[in-house]
Amino acid sequence: MAKLYFYYSTMNAGKSTTLLQSSFNYRERGMHTLLLTAALDDRFGAGKVASRIGLEQEADLFREEDDLFTHIKTQHVNKSIDCVLVDEAQFLSKQQVWQLSEVCDQLHIPVLCYGIRTDFQGELFPGSQWLLAWADELHELKTICHCGKKANMVVRVDAQGEAIQQGSQVEIGGNDRYVSLCRHHFKEVYGNA
Repeated sequence: MAKLYFYYSTMNAGKSTTLLQSSFNYRERGMHTLLLTAALDDRFGAGKVASRIGLEQEADLFREEDDLFTHIKTQHVNKSIDCVLVDEAQFLSKQQVWQLSEVCDQLHIPVLCYGIRTDFQGELFPGSQWLLAWADELHELKTICHCGKKANMVVRVDAQGEAIQQGSQVEIGGNDRYVSLCRHHFKEVYGNA
């Protein structure tokens, strides 16, 4: 039985690197993968999954309104797909997470999703919320806070490195905009909820 997997973490835990390694493992064995990434995030160029350590691979883009089941089914008919890998899965809609579960259940293709669990205010992203609810398997990828503890939160910072406490949930950025922290240091920045 094909499964829906969710690999989640904060920023800088190696999600894209892990995704690219998984794709490489399939391809090394003569299997075909389909990579999907959010059109919203084009920091490394449109239609690319790229890691900070320099690995990259072409990917199909998804937008909030896209029907991922139909897209994957069409690709599968054209060339058999052995695994679907989704980068920036936090940007999936509720419908798209359901569609990915249908890829597993109807097309019998495993789907591996990689994304951030919570935003800079400690709130779940929609894609992450539904993956946490519906995925067959959950895996946390870990990174560390500046204190050495496991980082499980992220803060958004301005150009001077000061934490920003308000704003839209989505603002694309990397190390210049986000810092991963443990819950203790996250609370120090934001105070009590």
